[in-house]
Amino acid sequence: MSTPTDALQRLRRVHEDAVLSALRSAGALSRAQLTERTGLSRTTLFAIVSDLMERGAVIETEAAPAEPRGRGRPATLVSLNPAAGLLVGLDLGRGRVRLAVANAAHQVVATASAGLPEGAGPLEQAEAAVRLVREVAAERGIGLGALEAVGLGLVGVVDEHVPAVTLTGPGAPASPASREPGPGAARVPARYLPLVLRVAEEFGVRVAVDNNARLAALAEATWGVARPARDMVYVRWSVGVGGGFLAGGRLLRGAHGAGGELGHVSLDPAGPACHCGGRGCLEGRIGGQRLLDACAARGVALESLDALVTAAQDRVPAVCAVVAEAAADLGRVLAGTVTQLDPSLVVVGGELAALGSLVLDPIRDAISGQALPRSPRQIEVTQADLGVNASAMGAIALLLHEEPSIPAHLRPAIP
Repeated sequence: MSTPTDALQRLRRVHEDAVLSALRSAGALSRAQLTERTGLSRTTLFAIVSDLMERGAVIETEAAPAEPRGRGRPATLVSLNPAAGLLVGLDLGRGRVRLAVANAAHQVVATASAGLPEGAGPLEQAEAAVRLVREVAAERGIGLGALEAVGLGLVGVVDEHVPAVTLTGPGAPASPASREPGPGAARVPARYLPLVLRVAEEFGVRVAVDNNARLAALAEATWGVARPARDMVYVRWSVGVGGGFLAGGRLLRGAHGAGGELGHVSLDPAGPACHCGGRGCLEGRIGGQRLLDACAARGVALESLDALVTAAQDRVPAVCAVVAEAAADLGRVLAGTVTQLDPSLVVVGGELAALGSLVLDPIRDAISGQALPRSPRQIEVTQADLGVNASAMGAIALLLHEEPSIPAHLRPAIP
């Protein structure tokens, strides 16, 4: 249940967003102009601007007068501070690393991606991620000296309380910040620890991690279609199948970091073995490679998931039939999830979401027919907004929502 404190925090975020949006669209503005553009009271506006200045999100400069001024304090303008408080989000998915960079004003200033070698291990992934960050920073003129933290989206189970990883100074060996995770800390899965330590060592800042599908859900709730929702189910349908749940405005990770693993709901306990150790999992029935195999069995050979999406958009009958059947399977699982979680919104992301009604209609039919069909509740099913960069943006959202600021003494100079 929402508390008065929660409501006040949400209202303050709305006010901050209004100020930041006005500055993004108009550039530097005086406080009087901001008051006029945002509709906020003078007292509220001044409090919001003071807080944003303290956090380094905005700066204050003296306005150049159009004509000589008399005595009195010179007019000042407020503007975004794009050089302060950079945050980097990285999505290390299957076969590709994606990057998003945001400034202290929570504005995404760059996105990019690069391929990963097939079967790349954690250190190879780390090197690809570091290389991509350095290349984008050089190309876009982004000074990494202002970097405060890096968020990583990883495939698979990531425990809820993952200890942040920091450097104590330039060139110092990276190590977990604490052996006993406390509030807001995290536990890095052993297989990913070399990756996380390598990124932390390279940039000398805290690295926070979470499951990349959950981070995509967090991004949609922060910047995307789920922004108004307090209770939401998100599914990312791509090479794999993952998800994330929002309950009362909070991301659910579960007791063991497995919250949202929709792809590993079993549809057939006697079915094919899955890499998770189970059998007949949803991912094995509708994951990207399975769809390509099903299309090939119907006489349509396709090289990639992108090619499959294009063929479905071109209404190739066999491909459309494969996708519709798979969407019905996904709908069955989502109907069960909706019955238990009672969200107001179901968001479908990933490459397959681009197919619109071909995917969304079978899901809607399954939910309306199988998730308490006599209930009068309305549950919207919609396509995600943020596309392929959702998880990288979600890694930034993780830092914004759940990670405290990096102490200055832990941030070494970075060329």
